[in-house]
Amino acid sequence: MGSYWAAFLIGGLISLIGQLLLDLTKMTPAHVMSTLVVSGAILGGIGLYEPLIKFAGAGATVPITSFGNAIVHGALSEAERHGLIGIITGIFEVTSAGISAAIIFGFFAAVIFKPKG
Repeated sequence: MGSYWAAFLIGGLISLIGQLLLDLTKMTPAHVMSTLVVSGAILGGIGLYEPLIKFAGAGATVPITSFGNAIVHGALSEAERHGLIGIITGIFEVTSAGISAAIIFGFFAAVIFKPKG
């Protein structure tokens, strides 16, 4: 299977799961997002997310599940090098670019656009 098809199918499947959770349960978007992040963290923790990334590429790295995988991956790799403190520093080391981008773009969106009153 070509890499574009694999990315499309896996990314679409992750999106489908999120949409089904919204449509078939009483979960809010925040609950669905948290569920997907935790799912990615669990899959990363038991070693199943890396093969998914190798198979699907961007189809597995772009969805929010990848954020959970990145958190666990950073925590585990830093814990091996620095012990218990590495768990905390590893989480922020690997995910700091995404967190910083969210803060910066959120700030600019708040400055540029007026909220509905």
